[in-house]
Amino acid sequence: MNAPKKHRADRHGWIVLDKPFGMTSTHAVAVVRRMLNAKKAGHAGTLDPLASGLLPLAFGEATKTVPYVVDGEKAYAFTVSFGTETDTDDAEGRIVGTSDKRPSEAEILAALPHFIGAITQVPPRYSAIKVDGERAYDLARGGETVELQPRIVEIHALRLVAYDGQSAQLEAECGKGTYVRAIARDLGRMLGSLGYVSALRRTRVGPFTEANSVTMAALEADPEAVFQALRSVDTGLLELPCVRVTSDGALRLKRGQSVIVHGADAPEEGATAYATQNGVVVAIGVIEHGSLVPNRVFNL
Repeated sequence: MNAPKKHRADRHGWIVLDKPFGMTSTHAVAVVRRMLNAKKAGHAGTLDPLASGLLPLAFGEATKTVPYVVDGEKAYAFTVSFGTETDTDDAEGRIVGTSDKRPSEAEILAALPHFIGAITQVPPRYSAIKVDGERAYDLARGGETVELQPRIVEIHALRLVAYDGQSAQLEAECGKGTYVRAIARDLGRMLGSLGYVSALRRTRVGPFTEANSVTMAALEADPEAVFQALRSVDTGLLELPCVRVTSDGALRLKRGQSVIVHGADAPEEGATAYATQNGVVVAIGVIEHGSLVPNRVFNL
């Protein structure tokens, strides 16, 4: 006779996990969800198993805010090892090219400005991008030749932190859809020495930083730590303007009706904003003709 399924609880909010090296994002979600015994869970932006760092986990009603966190700016600290290129653009892949040339620090510094601003980038063949409904990495692992189309990405900053003649430590701040592995690959090619990412850590995702994070080890060491780490639903929206509404306004928004926005600090026309009532998030919407028109409402 099968044992009855464990009843899962309604948990709402964010946990900013400092994902360890070697763990998949999907497994990280499953582990923390089990600790919380949460009904619904997701994450904001896949982090490769070979990468560590921030993996914001959303639970319950917070999953409705995931797209806004994913759209936020990301920051990474990473190492580019020169002299080798792999088919995955990281240390996990098969070597597809080598070079005896090693760039000078001056050459690296001269190349970095070419990767700042709106640039054209071809994503790695081993990426989560879908091709005819299939993930590119699944096709590549199946032996198929994957040719991904170039895309425009925004890189706001790219800094050289240290260089030992073989590997360069870099920091990047970039927008949605940017692949650090592609930066390493293209930098190595530009310098004539080839390169791949040998270490990668994500240090910021939208409003979340390392200061907000908790490690998996800390969660596993203390059964209560996961509940202490759970942040409110609206922490995923802190980069958006906030509109405070009355109880009547909250009821209107939850019925899908618009609410007039007053005040000198009202969001500008066309802006995406969220509404709160007594500190609890009520809805997300767009400012149209001086009113907040809801497109997602929350049940909190």
